[in-house]
Amino acid sequence: MAVPGSLRRQPSNRGLVSHCTHHHIVVFLLTFFSYSLLHASRKTFSNVKVSISSQWTPSCQNSTAPELRPYELWNSSHLFPNKEEATLFLGTLDTIFLFSYAVGLFVSGIVGDRLNLRWVLSFGMCSSALVVFSFGTLTEWLHFYNKWFYCCLWVVNGLLQSTGWPCVVAVMGNWFGKAGRGFVFGLWSACASVGNILGAFLASCVLKYGYEYAFLVTASVQFAGGVIVFFGLLTSPKEVGLPELGADEDEGSVEEDANRPLMGDDDIDDDDRNYSIQATDNDSQPKAIGFFQACCLPGVVLYSLAYACLKLVNYSFFFWLPFYLSNNFGWKEAEADQLSIWYDVGGIIGGTIQGLISDVLQKRAPVLAVSLLFAVGSLFGYSRSPNSKPINAVIMAITGFFIGGPSNMISSAISADLGRQDVVKGNSEALATVTGIVDGTGSIGAAVGQYLVSLIQENLKWMWVFYFFILM
Repeated sequence: MAVPGSLRRQPSNRGLVSHCTHHHIVVFLLTFFSYSLLHASRKTFSNVKVSISSQWTPSCQNSTAPELRPYELWNSSHLFPNKEEATLFLGTLDTIFLFSYAVGLFVSGIVGDRLNLRWVLSFGMCSSALVVFSFGTLTEWLHFYNKWFYCCLWVVNGLLQSTGWPCVVAVMGNWFGKAGRGFVFGLWSACASVGNILGAFLASCVLKYGYEYAFLVTASVQFAGGVIVFFGLLTSPKEVGLPELGADEDEGSVEEDANRPLMGDDDIDDDDRNYSIQATDNDSQPKAIGFFQACCLPGVVLYSLAYACLKLVNYSFFFWLPFYLSNNFGWKEAEADQLSIWYDVGGIIGGTIQGLISDVLQKRAPVLAVSLLFAVGSLFGYSRSPNSKPINAVIMAITGFFIGGPSNMISSAISADLGRQDVVKGNSEALATVTGIVDGTGSIGAAVGQYLVSLIQENLKWMWVFYFFILM
C-alpha cells in the first residue's frame, strides 16, 4: 500500500539507524578486513624494497652469509650490478602490478555482477596469498632469482587482487543505502589505510629475520581471511530474508533523496512517481548492465578521470614513501616503515570527516574540490620537510588527510552513488561494474605514475616529483 510522501521521508541519520542490524555490522567488518588484508600484502612489498634491492645486488652483506652460504650461492642472487638498476626494476614491478590490476578491475567488476560476490572475493584473496608467498618467500627459500618469473607472478597477483575492491564495494552497496552513505563509506574506506598500517606493522616486526618472512606472515593472514569470507560473508540482505535496498517503502525515498544532489541540483519532489516505479519493478529483477552501458552513466567517466589523477599521487605515496624516507633522510628502513603509517592515519580521518560533511551538505564534489586545494599546499610543505621525524609525521598526516580523504570518497561512496543512479533504478547488478570502471581507470593513472615517478626521481630528483604531484 502506498504511503504519503511526507510520511515516507526520513532524515538520513534516522534511516540509517533504523535499518541497521547485526548482519550489517558483520558485513561491514568482513568486507573491511578482507580488503585490509589485500592492501597489507601490497604494503609489504613497498616496505621491504630496500631489503630486496640489497639482496639483488652485490653490495648487500648479510651477517650470516659467510657462515651459512658459500660465496657462489650468495653471488647467484645478483640480478643487478647496482642498487639503481634494482630500484628501477622494483618500480617496473609496481607498474606491471598496477597495469594488470587495472585490466583486472574492468573484468572483475563484470564478473562480480554475474557470479556470487562471495565466491569471487574469497577466490581472489586465497589465490593472491599463494602468489605473494611464492614471490617473496618461496623464491628466497629455494634461492631462485629470475626477473621474468617475478614479472609473471606480479601480473597474476594484480589480476587476482583486482577481484577485491569491486566485490566489497558492491556488497557494501547492497547492504547500506544512501542514508548516511558518505559517513559510513568514509569510515569503511579506511580499510585500505588500515591495511597499509597492518602491512607496515607486520613487515617491521619480522623484517630482522629476512624480508621473506614479511611476505610469509601477510600471505598466511590473507589466506585465512579468504577462508573466513567464504564461510561468513552475506552478499545481500535477501540471503537472510531482509528486504533489498529500494524494495521497501522507506528506503526508496531515502535512496532517491540522497542520490539527486550528487548528479544535479534538482530539488523537485518526485516521491510518488519514484515509489510507483519501485513497486512495479520489484517483480522483475533487472539484469546486469554491460560495460559500455556503465561507462555511459552520468558522472562515471568524469569521476574515473579525476580518480586517475588522484590515485596516481595516492599510490605514489603508497609505493615510494618508505623508500623516500630511507634514502632522502638516511633513516633506517624499519623506522621509515613505521613513520609512513601517519600518511594512512591522515587518510582515515580525512575520509571519515569529509564523508560526514558531504552527507550534511548532500553534495560530494564541493567537499572534494576544497580538500584538493588544501592538498596542493600540504604537498608543497611536505616537499620541504626538515630532517625531523615529528615534523615530518605531522605534515605527512595533513597531506594524507587532504589526499587520502578524497581518494577514499571517490573509490567507495561516490562509486556506490554512481552505480545506484535513477537510470539503473537501484539495480545492484551495476555496482561492481561501475566500481571496476572507476577504480580501473584510477589504477591505469597510478600505473603510469609509478614509471614517471622513478623517471623523474632519477633525472630531476625528489623535489620535481612533488611538483608533479601538485600538478596532478
